[in-house]
Amino acid sequence: MRLLLDTHALVWYVQDDPKLPAARRTDIQDATNEVWVSPASYWEIAIKVHTGKWQLTLPYLVFMDTVLNVYGFRVLPILPDHTARLIGLPDHHRDPFDRLLIAQAIAEGLSLVSADAIFDQYGISRIW
Repeated sequence: MRLLLDTHALVWYVQDDPKLPAARRTDIQDATNEVWVSPASYWEIAIKVHTGKWQLTLPYLVFMDTVLNVYGFRVLPILPDHTARLIGLPDHHRDPFDRLLIAQAIAEGLSLVSADAIFDQYGISRIW
């Protein structure tokens, strides 16, 4: 499978949070699966840490080093094709970070790992 992690799934995975279902943890750890993260997620994490909405168990830069270099998740660059898809995307969900993840999943044919059931209204493959 080719997986794009929603921001909360990424944080829960790295922090070993039980809110991430065991089956999704197994999917992420499966070496036959490609696991992608979007720059939108590390932007969202930085903003939420700054505003006090989230706390990381590691300093931010150590957290990101763990994501990229310890776990080896791939970075999915934000491309013009991704942002172009935002133009016609229905307004089922208003969060700009989530909308970009949806557009990236559509453009790249990725399954989005997310607890957010509203994503299903976009016709993407969401696994949880």
